[in-house]
Amino acid sequence: MPEELARRLGTADAVVVGLSAMIGAGVFAAFAPAAAAAGPWLPLSLALAAVVAYCNATSSARLAALYPESGGTYVYGRRRLGHLWGYLAGWGFTVGKTASCAAMALTFGAYAAPALARPLAIGAVVALTVLNLYGVQRSAGVARVLVAFVLAVLAAVVVAGLTSGVTESWVAYAPLTEPPGFDLRGVLQGGGLLFFAFAGYARIATLGEEVRDPARTIPRAVTVALGVTLVVYALVAFAALRVLGDGPLARSAAPLADLVRRAGAAWLVPVVQTGAAVAALGALLALLLGVSRTVLAMARERDLPGVLAAVDPVRQVPRRAELAVGAAVVVLLLVADLRGAIGFSSFGVLVYYALANASAYTLSRAEGAPPKVVPVLGLALCLVLAATLPLASVVAGLAVFAVGVVAWLARHRPAPR
Repeated sequence: MPEELARRLGTADAVVVGLSAMIGAGVFAAFAPAAAAAGPWLPLSLALAAVVAYCNATSSARLAALYPESGGTYVYGRRRLGHLWGYLAGWGFTVGKTASCAAMALTFGAYAAPALARPLAIGAVVALTVLNLYGVQRSAGVARVLVAFVLAVLAAVVVAGLTSGVTESWVAYAPLTEPPGFDLRGVLQGGGLLFFAFAGYARIATLGEEVRDPARTIPRAVTVALGVTLVVYALVAFAALRVLGDGPLARSAAPLADLVRRAGAAWLVPVVQTGAAVAALGALLALLLGVSRTVLAMARERDLPGVLAAVDPVRQVPRRAELAVGAAVVVLLLVADLRGAIGFSSFGVLVYYALANASAYTLSRAEGAPPKVVPVLGLALCLVLAATLPLASVVAGLAVFAVGVVAWLARHRPAPR
């Protein structure tokens, strides 16, 4: 019987963990590449990403309430679809989100001190891994402070953008490509890239074993975190398009700093830079928590080395899994690229949620099944968005999943007679 984690998180704690993952990742990392893909149709991409996120969140919340264990869709896939499908979900999540950890660490380093971005990124991963070793409650407390600060910064950015006399209509502004007609593939690709920003609610489900009253807490926390994030993203996107237009937004390395500078509030630039660094730290903290819990679940089932399944008897945290994830992120930081990591992570997580929706489709009404249209729409949109991501992201993602299948077959091949 594996050791269990302590249930210490309430609804507010779970909401904060989800917000710190979503808001930190999306506002400061995903809008520029999404604008490059969607051009003036960025709001439509945002709406599409929100619909996919709602379907995925609903399916995940129902499954997490039924199976309140660490591991998220890795657990649900195993229970509802079979061992291999659950393994592929866990593999995609672990590899994709490890890349996200590296991306968030680099974002922090780039905003804090560009000349020292990689050393600072490595230092942040080490520091937050150590923090997580002291228990999930302490981590959630730190995340609460980070989220409050980031929301205050974003509120200042939105006010500056909406009250500025400078405007660039995203219909009248010359987009990146001519003519400015509707580009379905661009909208889909933009939605897939922006989905990276919404995927933080997975952290709530992967912490299911540490949440009090999971049948009520998880669905509530997912709904609240997703709703708050959508409102924040919509306001920021509107302000950015109003002041910058889609072309400069797509080309900007620091779009929110450029927004306040063009809006005539240059004094806010250092505040925005600080907010970006803090947001990246909050996202990194939540990501490290979520990935380590999936590693714990996979190690319990021997899909990863069993030594990673140990739970610290005093602090009741998966110490070895957390150390392993931290070490993997540090190694990846030596070669990581921020924009490439976003596309690669999006592919892995979209496949992960496709399997979550497939699992939710098998639920009965007595098990709390959502309306069938939710998992069907979620599954279809996840696969479409994954297929329309940048080609390099799709190829890299398929290669990683192929490696995962080979590793699983090697580990589970029948013993010779």
